[in-house]
Amino acid sequence: MNFREGDYILLVCEDRRYLKALTKDFSLNYKERVIRFEDIIGKEPGYFINGFYVLRPTLEEIILLGFQRKTQIVYPKDSFYIAFKLGLSKGKRLLEFGVGSGASTAVFSQLAGEVWAYEVREEFYKLAKKNWEKFGLCKNVKIENLDFMSADVEENFFDAVFVDVKEPTLYIQKVWKVLKFGASFATILPTTNQVSNLLKSMENLFCNVEVLEILHRPYKPNPDRLRPQDTMTAHTGYLVFARKRI
Repeated sequence: MNFREGDYILLVCEDRRYLKALTKDFSLNYKERVIRFEDIIGKEPGYFINGFYVLRPTLEEIILLGFQRKTQIVYPKDSFYIAFKLGLSKGKRLLEFGVGSGASTAVFSQLAGEVWAYEVREEFYKLAKKNWEKFGLCKNVKIENLDFMSADVEENFFDAVFVDVKEPTLYIQKVWKVLKFGASFATILPTTNQVSNLLKSMENLFCNVEVLEILHRPYKPNPDRLRPQDTMTAHTGYLVFARKRI
């Protein structure tokens, strides 16, 4: 589909990437290169215009380049894998609490049938909704500005859960109750002592427990000098996965 006014576009110039809204007053300058609204409107994605490749952004690019944030997001390298491990599909209902800026929710909502989300901090609750509305995301998400501990939810109601709070051990009993038997559990934690505490609290409640971390090491795509980038997104958190047992 050709670009229309109001579309979000990804502009790539050398090693720079820009996520912009295609409005009539749009103009971007980089190293004496200029690209404007009239250069792009009506074109198809993939054109090389005035030194810029013009593309449609993926969800990953929208999250990394377009989402506003007031706290560390769950990086796509983690959230996409979490979604895979949770086994999300359109027939499943996901519980998520500790939404933050809403980045992981945006990933999960693409795959799950429904996402029930809880965020206790009002500023994060409003920010997540703002991010989703800006890019037309998460229309199948029900979000409440509420601590999940205070939520009134049926037992054996959810097919999967993702927890992103500082002390998940405080919630583990309630999480167990609201999950269906055999349902998937996932969380992300920054330190090993938090993981150890969580594992103790999960005993006799969950099985098939896994702990891992994902390291993302990009390379410079130069065929004559192929080598790793000077920096990499290494440790962002420990991922814990499990299944509810009887």
